[in-house]
Amino acid sequence: MNFLALTKARFSVRKYDPTLQLEKTKLDYVMECVRMAPSAVNYQSWHFHIITEKDELEKAYACYDRDWIRTAPCVILACIDHTLSWRRKNFDNKDHGDADISIAVEHLCLAAAEQGLGTCWVCNFDTALCKKSFNLPQDWEPVVLIPIGYGTDPYREKNRKEMHEILF
Repeated sequence: MNFLALTKARFSVRKYDPTLQLEKTKLDYVMECVRMAPSAVNYQSWHFHIITEKDELEKAYACYDRDWIRTAPCVILACIDHTLSWRRKNFDNKDHGDADISIAVEHLCLAAAEQGLGTCWVCNFDTALCKKSFNLPQDWEPVVLIPIGYGTDPYREKNRKEMHEILF
């Protein structure tokens, strides 16, 4: 599949087949794609926690209390380590950890789609509970929960702006 076809095929999956477990080879492939993601000054200020054990999954599910996420056999927690993230020091001190984690998570989602897996960006979750539940270091920020598995949602067409609406 070419890249444009892949980007069109990927969509946010909100229902997973709980009877199908992720193959380790597919998960390893996806995470290798994440590892290859670019980052500001190559600082790689991210950490990922692959959650597949029942008690750990319950912690993740509690941070985003929606029924649909409980169908995912795996959730990946993506965090920024703010002690590692690059800052634009000479100008506005902008922390590029958000950009770095976004690039890496999109690598994850696209690699998963290529492997026939579904994902969803979940950003609206209880980050304080997540930080506490997973005993994250003080300078780590939990940014995204990514449920991953074999989706059962039907494909949904994307509603995107026209090209002339995004170019200036």
